[in-house]
Parts: sequence; C-alpha cells; structure tokens
Amino acid sequence: MSHTNQQKFDRFLKQSDLDPGLFKERNLPVFEDASDLVIADVAQSGREHLLIPQAAKAWMRMRNKAFMDGVSLIMVSAFRGFDRQVEIVQHSIAQGQKLEEIFKTSAPPGCSEHHSGRAIDIGTMGCDPLSQEFADTDAFDWLEVNAEKYGFKLSYPPNNPFGFDYEPWHWCFHEQT
Repeated sequence: MSHTNQQKFDRFLKQSDLDPGLFKERNLPVFEDASDLVIADVAQSGREHLLIPQAAKAWMRMRNKAFMDGVSLIMVSAFRGFDRQVEIVQHSIAQGQKLEEIFKTSAPPGCSEHHSGRAIDIGTMGCDPLSQEFADTDAFDWLEVNAEKYGFKLSYPPNNPFGFDYEPWHWCFHEQT
C-alpha cells in the first residue's frame, strides 16, 4: 500500500519525537511527490535536475532570456522526494544541528516545495550556492523584475509566514501570469 506524504509526515513526527505544534503554528503545507517529471537542466557535474513539464519549460525560457540579458542563472536544485528530504535532515542532525535550527533552513520531509516538482534553487556565477549573498547579485535583481513573467515566485522572502529563514535563491513555479 502506498502512503501519502501526509501519512509519512505524521509518521516522521512521531518517530522523531517532535512536537507537532512546532509545525502546526507555521501552517506548513504538505506536498505530494511529483510523478510526471522531465529533465529541466543538467549540472556541469552531469546531475540531472527534474521538474514537472510546465515548470521545466518555463525555467528554460526564463534562463535563456536571462542569458540574452547578460545574466547567468544556474539551477542548483530542483525536485527531491520525501525520502531525500529525510536524508538531508538526518545529515544535518549527524552534523550536530538542533532540529529547531534545521527547520529554519530546511523544510521537514513532506513540507518541501521541492517535492512538488515546481521549486528550484537558483545560483549564479561568482556566488556561493544557497547563500544570502545571492540577494546582492544581478541574477537576483533580474529575477525580482522578471521571474513572475515566467510563473516563478520567491517562496521565502524575509519574515515569511512559514517561519523559514530568507531564501533569495528559492523560487517556485505557480503558473504563468
């Protein structure tokens, strides 16, 4: 029998001895793992980044337009499933991080927009990936002006209602506007 990510999330909370209130007050949505995925980009390392078809098409159009405007957009991360999110959290725990700190920068398994196949982490040349300094780049400035034209929105601005730290690199495809 297949379990939904909501069921897996509930089991994760119970097994981790986490207070469900830690997440309930943040109103974190639970996302199912996308199943219809296509290759949206390939990293220099050869790693394939997957998205749902509409998001992949929008990403390619957006990346190409940015390039024509002289701006480098690099896909750092895209789809990851529930089990990969568990691995990320377990790695952080093994590094000695406390759960309250982990969940300021990483979504609990089941609550990551990356599960939906719509979320991407974006970087640019000359900037460390997944760093606050991305907010000070031409790439971020370009995204602020243009991303919505391609259906992408910044998910976690400063003081976002979900309680995540500001993530200027994390954008999610909603629909083209």
